[in-house]
Amino acid sequence: MQAELEDRFQEFVRARWSHLVRTAYLLTGDAHHAEDLTQTALAKAYRSWRRVSRADNPEAYVRRMLVTCNRDRFRKRRIAEALTAEPPERVGRDDAVSWADERGALLAALAQLPKRQRAVVVLRYWEDLSEAEVAESLGCSPGTVKSQASKGLAKLRTYPGLAQVMDGPARGVTRRGEESRA
Repeated sequence: MQAELEDRFQEFVRARWSHLVRTAYLLTGDAHHAEDLTQTALAKAYRSWRRVSRADNPEAYVRRMLVTCNRDRFRKRRIAEALTAEPPERVGRDDAVSWADERGALLAALAQLPKRQRAVVVLRYWEDLSEAEVAESLGCSPGTVKSQASKGLAKLRTYPGLAQVMDGPARGVTRRGEESRA
């Protein structure tokens, strides 16, 4: 039975690693912190995989662990976050991280948001979660998600480098630059 659980956990990690690292990168703004954060969340998930795998949506469960681990990182160590306007040059980066890194203007703008607003914006608009899913992931009410998203988007709209990248949300441009059908 234990071997079967380990196999299912390994399958989950292989299937979702890149996605979880990308989400962690958007939350932290640093590739190394993102990988550490993902490993920490997955280590916690492994310890309770029997419970996690029985959840309706194991990925949402692990994503919540990811957000919580990121929040705990600041509580326990009191790390001063020092995000820069331009990501540093790195050699040999993972493809999942490098494509997000190419969007320097967006990352720099996200770095200017407070942690809570950044988490809401990333989960709501990048991960495309519903307000209820974001609220569940962050342990807050849907109203808090709405207000934090509104404030975060308002700040992003004032960021100088985003006007050319986003060309305004009213035009229907999705997060990856494709035209939406709406």
